[in-house]
Amino acid sequence: MRAYETALAGEAPRVEVGASRTRPGTVNAAVIGYFNSKGFRSLSSATQTTYRGILEGFRSEHGDKRIALLDRKHIERLISKKAETPSAANNLLRMLRVLMQFAVGDGMRRDDPTAGVRGIKVRTGGFHSWSEDEIAAFEARHPIGTRARLALALLLYSAQRRSDVVRMGRQHVRDGVLTIQQQKTGMTVDVPLHFELKTILDATPSDNLTFLVTTLGKPFSPAGFTNWFRERCNEAGLPRGCAPHGLRKAASRRLAEHGCTAHEIMAITGHTTLKEVSRYTAAIRRKHLAARAMSKIGTSSGKPE
Repeated sequence: MRAYETALAGEAPRVEVGASRTRPGTVNAAVIGYFNSKGFRSLSSATQTTYRGILEGFRSEHGDKRIALLDRKHIERLISKKAETPSAANNLLRMLRVLMQFAVGDGMRRDDPTAGVRGIKVRTGGFHSWSEDEIAAFEARHPIGTRARLALALLLYSAQRRSDVVRMGRQHVRDGVLTIQQQKTGMTVDVPLHFELKTILDATPSDNLTFLVTTLGKPFSPAGFTNWFRERCNEAGLPRGCAPHGLRKAASRRLAEHGCTAHEIMAITGHTTLKEVSRYTAAIRRKHLAARAMSKIGTSSGKPE
């Protein structure tokens, strides 16, 4: 009757997704509340998908439990169960922290049980940065004019994420500059077309809104593109570690090796902190830089090159 009276008054009642199937105070209610929150809805669609996948997994196992009874010992136990996959464990901890902070703000809890809980140390450099030999092997297998070569060039010479590369089209290029708003951050980057990328674009037929399309002529989804690109890497005999994001890191490495400053690299990649740029250029070829550095002050013969 209240909903009926509200409708008569011309006010549309707010319907929370899944609210009719949950009990107040449960993990289910907290997750649903977070998904309907301004904080979650302000995230990019790609980030929402990532967050939703992790929280839905937690919800499927513990949805009917009361969120106020979740203690630090429970959090630590959940993280310990994923010790063999430390990245997954840390991602779960990060998302539980977000959920608990929402629950505190929403009055469902008095404290955050994730406070003080430490993640599992992960000794990894993240995505593998492609080497020059790996790039050359891919190019040798996939000549100019193929979709695979175009995909490599877009990733390598734009230094953008796969979620942005699959959206790129002729409409993003004007006066020799590729301009796109990054889906993850909302940052707009203006990347001058490298002559190699321009050559490949000119040699590859494209009558669609996006440069890259599936065999059905449809734009790729980010996940679908990764699967397709992995097959092209297999054809080139490249190891499993060669992923699209590794070409973004390789592009950053190349820029650093050619003497670009951190701020110049950030202008292209769209990174917002020097720490991120440092992480992406960690694979810089030290031997190459050492030789270049020594050549500036002189070689073993005592004469500068």
